[in-house]
Amino acid sequence: MTAVWSSHRLMLLRELQLRGTISAVAEALNYASSTVSQQLAQLEREVGAPLLRADGRRVRLTPQGERLAVHASELLALEERTRASLEVGTPAPVRIAALQTSARALLPRALTMLAESHPGMRVEGSVVPPEEGLFEAEAREFDLVIAEQYPGHTRELRAGLDRVTLGHDPIRLAAAPESPVRSVGDARGEAWIMEPVGTAVRTWSVQQCRAAGFEPDVRFEAADLLAQVRLISAGHAVGLLPEQLLSGDATPVRLIDLPGSPTRELFTSARESSAASVGVRAVREALGRAFGEAAGGR
Repeated sequence: MTAVWSSHRLMLLRELQLRGTISAVAEALNYASSTVSQQLAQLEREVGAPLLRADGRRVRLTPQGERLAVHASELLALEERTRASLEVGTPAPVRIAALQTSARALLPRALTMLAESHPGMRVEGSVVPPEEGLFEAEAREFDLVIAEQYPGHTRELRAGLDRVTLGHDPIRLAAAPESPVRSVGDARGEAWIMEPVGTAVRTWSVQQCRAAGFEPDVRFEAADLLAQVRLISAGHAVGLLPEQLLSGDATPVRLIDLPGSPTRELFTSARESSAASVGVRAVREALGRAFGEAAGGR
């Protein structure tokens, strides 16, 4: 009799293909590394072909392992589509990864709408950078991601994820209320605060300064945009901020228009295999309405 391949072990193989190491798979799934290794060894016996090979202190997928991991991804997607097509009653839980500004400006409104339109539906949320959120959506840690991209800096198109534009959010130069700065050029000699090196927004922000003819003096780095607002408001720095960050609040900084009125694009991504589920569609609809309300209230 032909051995039946365990769908759970196939999922572990797919996780290894995405995450690269057994320890990373174990950490993501809250398993012991030895458990992951044992399960993958059992899968090799079920398949009857070598799936892993030693590479120093790590393991890598063999060509057979790579092919099986691709098929595993297809099987998981098929299972997810089937579940979505058979869904009745209260939608399945939806796990959202949101960047900080959207978690602050959109999620509360959207959750209120969902409580009215889909009572009893469970929604879970985490505030994570877009890069992490998109990766984890592909790995099935999240069902929906709210992400951003800046002008001229498109994000990687990950296999199996769709992309739906949520809207566009103006970006402006922020300075303390009493600051004499009136343009990016005026901020040539100012201290700047920006997000960490390697992020798309950091690259874009530096380019805006260079276009104005100077290299910014980046004295402060913070991924937390509310921390940026505090430093700017206190007069210790200037920075480039998305308008959504300050939505609904008394603005503690003075916002200055930039040449060309640039905007960042906000979008949602879901796995193509789950995008048609009742829960994902409901959350996307609520986020769209919340974005419209927030934009209308600026």
